[in-house]
Amino acid sequence: MAASLNFNKDLEFEYGETSLLSPLIRRVIAKNPSAFTLHGTGTYIIGSGKQLAVIDPGPADSEHIDAILKATQGETITHILITHTHMDHSPGAALLKEKTGAKTYGFGPHGSGKPGMKAEEDGDTDFVPDVTVKDGEIIMADDWSVRAIHTPGHLSNHLCFELIEENTLFSGDHVMGWSTSIVSPPDGDMKQYLASLEKLLDYEHTRYWPTHGPAIDNPHDHVKGLIAHRHERMNQIRTCLQQGPASIPQMVKKMYTDVPEYLHPAAARSVYSHIIMMVENGEVETDSDMRVSSTYQLAKQ
Repeated sequence: MAASLNFNKDLEFEYGETSLLSPLIRRVIAKNPSAFTLHGTGTYIIGSGKQLAVIDPGPADSEHIDAILKATQGETITHILITHTHMDHSPGAALLKEKTGAKTYGFGPHGSGKPGMKAEEDGDTDFVPDVTVKDGEIIMADDWSVRAIHTPGHLSNHLCFELIEENTLFSGDHVMGWSTSIVSPPDGDMKQYLASLEKLLDYEHTRYWPTHGPAIDNPHDHVKGLIAHRHERMNQIRTCLQQGPASIPQMVKKMYTDVPEYLHPAAARSVYSHIIMMVENGEVETDSDMRVSSTYQLAKQ
């Protein structure tokens, strides 16, 4: 969902071709463009020679997997790193593992960041990492080392990966280069998302490589802008509710006038996540169960 921020949308590439981004980083973009993926899933290849890591092999698309294998011909893929289990990120891992024998690494299966919770059904429920990676854990090879940073919010099992040698961060969908992230309950959690954004401000990375969109060269300013944007959304919710009780679809129509209506259901999920946070904080209340269709009002003081 595009925010009113200064996102750089320029990205030169050809599907199936490899872009050399730094001495240690290459990228191949999957041909799965959409309103939620921009041009498509950007799969990153780290290292050279005998021990390569592939971050987010994307959808279960044999053409894209073949492009990854072409980009690494004569080399050996030993690690498959997964930021999270949305269908445009992790399903390709099974195909790539079958072709290479590489182990998969991730925080855990879909929904694993919230034990006992029923996660959304449109995630990759088949993915189970060969190696479970904890927050702060370092994965090492001959010429690269990657630190996992658990950043729940977009999904509860979301990881960012820090390439230590270049002081850069593969930010997955937590911080994107063209849009804000959708935070959709129950697995998406706005309170966790904001906390995870604040967490990244403790690091001094010089560049982010998101799975969608171009590089982010001013990480702290960008992250601060995302935090401010979310607080602006909450102010918009307050303004709507000051005018009287309202449902989330009613609020979305007022808040997202610059967004096409076919994206309003996705916007409603993020507003819903804001509402859940505001109800938990005692600022908003409802007379019924919390649903997108429920009516909400400011809590009585």
